[in-house]
Amino acid sequence: MKRIIAAAVSVLLACSFAPGLAEDTLNAEKKPATTITEGLNAAVYQQLDFSDEQETEFARRGLITTPENLIIKAENGMTIWSQDAYDFVREADDVPASANPSLWRNTQHNALYGLFKVTDDIYQVRGYDISNITFVRSQHGWIIMDCASSRYTAAEALKLFCEHMGEARIVAIVISHAHVDHYGGIEGLISAGDAADPSLPLAEQIASGKTAIIVPQGFVDSVMRENVFAGTAMKRRATYQYGSFLPYGAQGRLSVGIGLTAVQGGTGYIAPTYEITQPLCEMEIDGVQAVFQLTPGTESPAEMNTYFPQMQALWMAENCTGTMHNLYTLRGAEVRDANDWARYITQAQTLFTDAEVVFQSHNWPHWGKDVVAEYLTNTAAVYKFMHDQTLLYINEGYTADEIAARIELPEALARVWYTRQYYGTLKHNVKAVYQKYMGWYDANPVNLDELAPTEYAKKLMEYLSDPAKVLEMARADYEKGEYQWVAQIANTLVFADPTNMDARYLCADALEQLGYQAESGAWRNAYLVAAFELRNGTGAYPQTGRIGAGTTAQGMDAQTMLDYMGIMLDAEKLAGQSFTVNLKLAGDDNYLLKLHHGVLLYYKGVSDAQADLTLSTVRAGILAMANGDQENIEKLVTLESGDQALLAALCGSMAVPELYFHIVEP
Repeated sequence: MKRIIAAAVSVLLACSFAPGLAEDTLNAEKKPATTITEGLNAAVYQQLDFSDEQETEFARRGLITTPENLIIKAENGMTIWSQDAYDFVREADDVPASANPSLWRNTQHNALYGLFKVTDDIYQVRGYDISNITFVRSQHGWIIMDCASSRYTAAEALKLFCEHMGEARIVAIVISHAHVDHYGGIEGLISAGDAADPSLPLAEQIASGKTAIIVPQGFVDSVMRENVFAGTAMKRRATYQYGSFLPYGAQGRLSVGIGLTAVQGGTGYIAPTYEITQPLCEMEIDGVQAVFQLTPGTESPAEMNTYFPQMQALWMAENCTGTMHNLYTLRGAEVRDANDWARYITQAQTLFTDAEVVFQSHNWPHWGKDVVAEYLTNTAAVYKFMHDQTLLYINEGYTADEIAARIELPEALARVWYTRQYYGTLKHNVKAVYQKYMGWYDANPVNLDELAPTEYAKKLMEYLSDPAKVLEMARADYEKGEYQWVAQIANTLVFADPTNMDARYLCADALEQLGYQAESGAWRNAYLVAAFELRNGTGAYPQTGRIGAGTTAQGMDAQTMLDYMGIMLDAEKLAGQSFTVNLKLAGDDNYLLKLHHGVLLYYKGVSDAQADLTLSTVRAGILAMANGDQENIEKLVTLESGDQALLAALCGSMAVPELYFHIVEP
C-alpha cells in the first residue's frame, strides 16, 4: 500500500502541476487543493475498500423518522445546532479535492439524523448533537443513557422521541462518563427538582416518582477537575479541535469523527443521585436488568459500560465509538491508559458473550453476535497495539517524535473502517503513551531547558541572517508538496517576527493543504483554524465578557472551589503579602485560608481568632470570589471583621484569562 501511495506522489511530482506560489498568491484568501493534495486524497481510494458498505448500512439501519430540516436555536436566536449546514455533503455528487475521501464518507454517515431503533425496547436519537441520546424501555417509563451536550439539543431530541413513542416518564438517567457532551444536556430532559433524593436506595428513588441519576464512581470529581481547573485553556483549544468558528463546506468544517461538531451553548449540570462503586455491579432498574462495568482511566477518568441481558444489548459508552479515539485529546486532558482501555474491552467481550448488538454514545450500533465479537476484538487490538509497540520502541531508545514517525498499524487493522483515524490518530496517540510512561523529557539534556519558542525563533533567524531567503526557499518547498516542513519553518519566521505577513500567509497556505489531506476531523479543524488565525487574527470571533468557571462549576464542593480559587489567584498581584481569612460557610465546614506569598493554602475545620479577615458566605460565594465577580461578591459574601481593603485586594488578585490567547503566533 505504501508503494502505491508513494508511486502516486512520484507521478505527481514528475508532472507539471498548478503554478507555484507567485508573489501575489501570498494573501489572506483561502486556497484550493493543490494538485499534490488532490493526488494524495485520490490515493486513499486505493488504500481502503470503498465497496465495503457495512458501516453505511449500519449507520442507516433502524431509521424511524427524520425531520426534513433540523436547526436548533437558543432563546436569543443563536444557532446551537444545524444539520442543514451539512446539506453540501448530501448534495455533492463527488468528493471534493479539498477533503480526504475517508473523512468525507464519515461525514456523510454522521449527517444521517433522526430517531432510530437499536433493538426491541431500545431507541436512539442521533445527529441532534455530537453525542447520542438513548432510550431504554422500563416497566413504568424510560431509562435514558447519556444526555447530549446542551439543554437545547436534548430537549429537541426528547421532543422527537415523544412525538413518535408517546410521552416519556424518565425513571432514570444513566450518565456513562464525565465529559460535558454526556451530562451537559440534562436540563433539557429534567429539572433539578425532578431529581430523586440521593439519600434513598436506588429502588426507592425510582419508586418515589422522581428521576434517579446514575453515574460511575469518581464522576463528580472528574467532571470538576477536567472541565473547570483548566477550563479556559480547554475552551480555547477546543476552538481548534472542533473548528468552532470555521465555515461549513468542502474547504471548511466536516465531521469530527465521533459526530459532526461540538455544540455551542446551553450546558447544564444536575448532581447525581446514585453512584456505581463496584467494578461489576448487577441491578434492576424499574424492571430492567442492567450490569454495570466500571472502566476508570479509559476514555474518561470515570466511565462505565452497561449490559442489558434481556435485550442482549451492550452499551460501550465511549470505549468503542466506530473510530480510533484519543489517548490524548487535542483540547488537553489527562492522558488515557491504552492498556486498560484494551483490557476493559476484552473484559466486556468475555463477560457479555451473548450480546447481539453493541451501541454507544457516538456514531451507530453494530449488529450480529459475530460482528459484535469482531468489533470488540479489532477495537481492543488497536489500543493494545499502540500501547505495546510504543513501549517496545521506547525500550529501544526512540523518542516520542521518532516513534510517531515510524509506527504503522498492521494493514489488516488499518483497513477496518471503524478503527480509522477520524478522531484520534496513531501519531498523537503513541505520543500519549510515551507521555504516560516517560513524561515530557526525551533524555537529551539539550532539551532540559529549551529556549522559549519566540526566543528560539529570533536566534535562529539571526543565524540564518536573511528571512527573505528563508521564505523564498520555503516557497520552493511548498511547490514540492513539503507542507509540514513549510508550515514549521514559516511558523518559525512568524514567531521571530509576527508582522511578517508573507510568512504568515505561507504558513497558512501550508497548514490549509495539510487540513485538506487529514483523515482526522480534529486534525483538519486544527490546521484550518490555525490558517484562518494567521490570515485574519481572532478579532472576528464572538467577544465574551469575563471568562469564569461556567455552569458546571456550581456543582463543586467547597474544597474543589477553594482549589479553583487558588488556581485563579495571580501570585504576582499579592507578592510580599501574607494574611489569614476565617471562611464561615453556611451549611458546610468552616475553613481557615492562608495567603502565603501569593499562594492559597486552606485548612478544613480550622479557625483563627487572630485572622485578618472573617468572611461568611455560601459555596457560590467562593466561586464569585474566584471569578472576580463583584456583583455576586456583594450579594453573597459578608465581611464580619477585618479590613474591607484587604478583601478587595484578595478579590482583585484573581486573574482575568483571555479566551482567545495566541496559539499559532507569539
